[in-house]
Amino acid sequence: MVLNTVLPERYSTGTLLQFIPVTHHIMIGYGMPNRLVNLDLELLRAFVAVVETGSFTRAAGLLGRTQPAISLQIRRLEDQLRAPLIDRAGKAVSLTIEGAGLLPQARRLLRVNDEIVASLGEGDLEGEVRFGAPEDIATLHLPAILGGFARSHPRITLAVTADYTANLLDQLSRGLLDLALIKREPIGPELGVRVWREPLVWVARDVAVLEAPPVPLIIAPAPDIYRKRALAALQHADIPFRAAFTSPSLAGQMAALRAGLGVGVLPLAMAPRDLVIMGDPLPKLADSEIALVTARGAADGPAKLLAQEVLRALERGATSA
Repeated sequence: MVLNTVLPERYSTGTLLQFIPVTHHIMIGYGMPNRLVNLDLELLRAFVAVVETGSFTRAAGLLGRTQPAISLQIRRLEDQLRAPLIDRAGKAVSLTIEGAGLLPQARRLLRVNDEIVASLGEGDLEGEVRFGAPEDIATLHLPAILGGFARSHPRITLAVTADYTANLLDQLSRGLLDLALIKREPIGPELGVRVWREPLVWVARDVAVLEAPPVPLIIAPAPDIYRKRALAALQHADIPFRAAFTSPSLAGQMAALRAGLGVGVLPLAMAPRDLVIMGDPLPKLADSEIALVTARGAADGPAKLLAQEVLRALERGATSA
């Protein structure tokens, strides 16, 4: 379609310059050959994986591809949409304005696609997934996720283990688990795909627990990472402390906190309203970082389905929190 438009003399040059882009878009809408009709879901999946993992390398590991292949997919998506999506100026992955606008829409498209595939194409998939997580994560985040997965995939059996991160990693290395959510240090070797980071806080029944030093601690036994964070922070601040109550059970620690036996460490989202979040003189704690680790040989089939569902659900929860 060709638009032969004669502009009246009263139109200024500025008006003409404003009119040309509008005409261009109208022509594209009427069937220009370069018009984008369908989005490539694989390219969108690569884009979302890069954003959610914060790394091209980690996204490649999650999707079973190489890092250059993921980079090429992002370039292809940017070419198709004719817009930059990821700002490559810095080391960290950051979105452009166009990328930030695309992200929620890409997630929505992938969610609909995966729901269709799960209900139709993979309805006959069966097997067992052995999944591990620390007790606090399993208690707070996983029941709804695993319940929904079990209802969507009734022929897949779930075997869930709650344990310390060090023990979960040991079971992964010995082939006793297929997937595990673990706690890891924000700074250090990359291990698994990062799901989210969350502040850690000191909690107690009331501030009176700090009136007489040393600080009474309610902690888990080694090698719990929250115990490690608490001891390191207090030692660095030169604050004396003692172990007032040690229990591997989260329920046991919560009971001791509510009884006023001391101070404990919890993720901010888990701090109950009947406990006080403590500030000075206690030192600030480093954030909790949660990652999903997949065992060798468990990147496909039922384990892959569960990994994708856990990543999507926990990422959405962290974003909305």
